[in-house]
Amino acid sequence: MKQKLLYGILMGSLALPVLGQNTVKQRVISESDKIEKKVIAWRRDFHEHPELGNQEVRTARIVADHLRSLGLEVTENIAFTGVLGILKGGKPGPVIALRADMDALPVTERVDVPFKSVVKTVYNDQETGVMHACGHDSHTAMLMGVAEILAGMKKDLAGTVKFIFQPAEEGVQDKSVPFGADGMVRAGVLENPKVDVIFGLHINSPTPAGLISYKPGPIMAAVDELEITVKGKQTHGAYPWDGVDPVVTSSQIINGLQTVVSRNVRLTEAPAVVTVGAIHGGIRHNIIPETVKMIGTVRTLTREQRVFVHKRIEAIARNIAAANQCEAEVKIIPGYPVTVNDENLTRMMVPTFVETVGKDMVREIPAVMGAEDFSYYQEKVPGVFFFLGGRPAGTPEEKAAPHHTPDFYLDESGFKNGVRTLCNLVINYADLHNAKPNGR
Repeated sequence: MKQKLLYGILMGSLALPVLGQNTVKQRVISESDKIEKKVIAWRRDFHEHPELGNQEVRTARIVADHLRSLGLEVTENIAFTGVLGILKGGKPGPVIALRADMDALPVTERVDVPFKSVVKTVYNDQETGVMHACGHDSHTAMLMGVAEILAGMKKDLAGTVKFIFQPAEEGVQDKSVPFGADGMVRAGVLENPKVDVIFGLHINSPTPAGLISYKPGPIMAAVDELEITVKGKQTHGAYPWDGVDPVVTSSQIINGLQTVVSRNVRLTEAPAVVTVGAIHGGIRHNIIPETVKMIGTVRTLTREQRVFVHKRIEAIARNIAAANQCEAEVKIIPGYPVTVNDENLTRMMVPTFVETVGKDMVREIPAVMGAEDFSYYQEKVPGVFFFLGGRPAGTPEEKAAPHHTPDFYLDESGFKNGVRTLCNLVINYADLHNAKPNGR
């Protein structure tokens, strides 16, 4: 009888943390139901009042005021307009960071919604609209909701949560100083206290609303800007033998660059992209110009591949130019690094995705060739970046407007899954961390 009694007491004590965790997660479900309308309202407000990179003054003020109202420690004006909120839980545990980006794009909106953006600006000397054409308004609103839910269960929360609201993920015109995630990292948002892990999400218009997509390892590509200037000798278009034609040479260089991906890259290991997006040269139909300039983008999925592809681009451009008696100046401007999900951490947290939204709403995907400056955080601490679907039910995938386009549209019904998932990632990681010997 005594042994049975002791066994019952022991099993009861082991069950207490599980029961406590289940209670916390039930609160996440109920609180996310309650806050859903507020999250959607925040998102619509941000959508109607979009701001470009490092100009997110109104957005940052709303975020900071909200975090303060929750009792968080708040720091503003980080890397221009960034906001950091710190929530200290009532129990010991790890330091977990969550990140949302706040900036919009120079895109004129065509979607007919009540909260349509009519904001105008001048960008690269051209008048244009401003639009949240990538969904950062939803990221900001969801993370505000997560902060409210977790702050409401502060005494039951293990560890510390850092809420990073970041400007300028889409970049800025003046790149003379660090910006975006790079600027936030340099400003120390991962320190004091030092972050153990970081989680972030990105809305994805082509996938069903609320569906979670993930990939261990490289999930998004590194991005670099390409500039090639080809110098020849100007002459009359009727007498090409009196000059050196940089137009023909440029066309050969463009064709030659296609062999980087088709013949040089080990495509079975990781894909790459080399795209020339614009070519400018000449002013008149019967003048062969002196110079032609090409600009483009380079996407790679490993550090080694990035270095190799850069070398091949330079060699191809310069050698083809030399063969045509031209000169080629090649400039590759480094952009965001590869976004690499920590494999162990990702595998550890996949059950949280499944638990939160259901097995049928979770997919492992191949890497995508878009880029994300979340990669700067992941260079410093282990992180997981995942996608949350935003395509309305009944809309075929091929009909869903891509990101960065005037017709970009989101089904807001999936936002609740994003809020719940970020909350549960914090709760579950803290439990897993604290269950390990010495918290490791």
